[in-house]
Amino acid sequence: MSEPDAGNLPAHHRDRQGPALDAQSGWRRLAGRSLWVSGAKSLALVAGAVAGLTRFLLGQDWRAGGIIAACAGAAVLIVAAVLAYDLARLRTTRWRLTPERLELRSGLTTRQHRSIPRDRVRSVDLRADPILRIFGLTVVKVGTGEHAGDHTELTLDPLARNDAETLRRTLLHQDEEREARDGPLAELRWSWIRYAPLSVWTFTASALVLGALYKPLNAIGLKSVTSRAASDLWGWIVEQPLTAVPLLLAVNLTVGALGATLLFAESWGRYRLEHEPGRLRLRRGLLTTRSLTLEVRRLRGVEISEPLLLRLGGGARVKTVATGLGEKAKNETEDAAALAPPLPRDLAWRLAAEVASAGVPGSRVLSGGTALIPHPRAARRRRVVRASLATALLAAAAGVASSLAPWPWVRAWVWLIPVVVPAAGMWGAVEGARNLGHALGARHLVSRKGAVVRQTVALDRKGISGWTITESYFQRRSGLLTVSATTSAGRGHYEVVDVGHETGLELASRAVPGLLEPFLVRGKTVAKQ
Repeated sequence: MSEPDAGNLPAHHRDRQGPALDAQSGWRRLAGRSLWVSGAKSLALVAGAVAGLTRFLLGQDWRAGGIIAACAGAAVLIVAAVLAYDLARLRTTRWRLTPERLELRSGLTTRQHRSIPRDRVRSVDLRADPILRIFGLTVVKVGTGEHAGDHTELTLDPLARNDAETLRRTLLHQDEEREARDGPLAELRWSWIRYAPLSVWTFTASALVLGALYKPLNAIGLKSVTSRAASDLWGWIVEQPLTAVPLLLAVNLTVGALGATLLFAESWGRYRLEHEPGRLRLRRGLLTTRSLTLEVRRLRGVEISEPLLLRLGGGARVKTVATGLGEKAKNETEDAAALAPPLPRDLAWRLAAEVASAGVPGSRVLSGGTALIPHPRAARRRRVVRASLATALLAAAAGVASSLAPWPWVRAWVWLIPVVVPAAGMWGAVEGARNLGHALGARHLVSRKGAVVRQTVALDRKGISGWTITESYFQRRSGLLTVSATTSAGRGHYEVVDVGHETGLELASRAVPGLLEPFLVRGKTVAKQ
């Protein structure tokens, strides 16, 4: 299939954008307004440096005028250094779009020349934090590989907003005028914000914030204050545990719930998921905006994730299984595969069905009442045995802790562990076994597993490139095995756990006819991988 180059953009694109994306005129520079962004962001470094320098000079008995002059000089040097670095980066970075490739040259001391074929572009991600938005700039990430961070994407940091949008449309073969469609697949409803606190991070947010603030506070001379506060807090807990522990837990939950709510609003504000011709486009973010465009032909399935707290609240998450999107990039906290914020379970199943059947009119593979084939009773027995062994080990550990702990209240409370854990363990064993299931549709392999986090995955059978059949010693004794489908998308493999031996092999054989047949020995209970 022939591909349009930047020089063949529609006339109204060329007139509005000028020569910015004209492939015939050579290499292009990044947006020069990046210097203003760097100058604004350098003020954070200035604030930290001024605080530290002020503390040091006060210890040297400097006068106020000298301290102000020194801090002003340090601020100027820091801003100048940041601007000089960014200017050098801009002068040594070039990019261009040819009919076949997107190329990037960069590097101050070590020069790099990277390029990606245009026919391998999986996704185009546009991001802009508040400062970039003020100056009309956007960071463009063009993804091609199976996993983020494996040198499979190019980043243009930054481009002018209009140039970024034109580049996105060009790479994805998208004209300005789009085909008619019946509205968005999903759009934000602020009532969904009630699901934001239903996360384990709600219980750990305060500890994470305090841990993150500890070093910066020490750096500006507040180490004695933080140490004294921590010592006083621990003394209060030891002296009045019945008052201190519930109060601290309540404060922690309040702070965590508030933080989760604010994070939800910032991350998912203005959320909109659209099915454009041949692609999905997700837009979201109040302060930092993000626009992700993914070609439908790169989709390999969809996943519905239901963590325990969210499940109890009637909610679920929807994620895509697609090439070019990993779980997370190494320097990011967001899940790149998330298609929607936490939302009601019925809506999650409906959205997953729409995404899984994208490009196949009338095809539906998922619904809230999807019937899955349950797994044998031996799967539950395995989980119950493991929970019993864990309980025995915890009871022994509780006995050791009770004899060694110097605080009476610890010795009194530690015995709750072998009382609570068995109940939780047995619940996990029964719930995990109850959630096991699989189904084989005309187009997808559907599997479900998990007790604390229940995961249902519909994997496109055409995207399965191989099988891994595993049997532990205890699985063999129970007549079970685990069938893992290998794919180039998402996590790279998706498992049908603790399925019956013959059922699992037959499932793999039927899901991708001919792939496993050469390794099967019919009439026997052994399969070679």
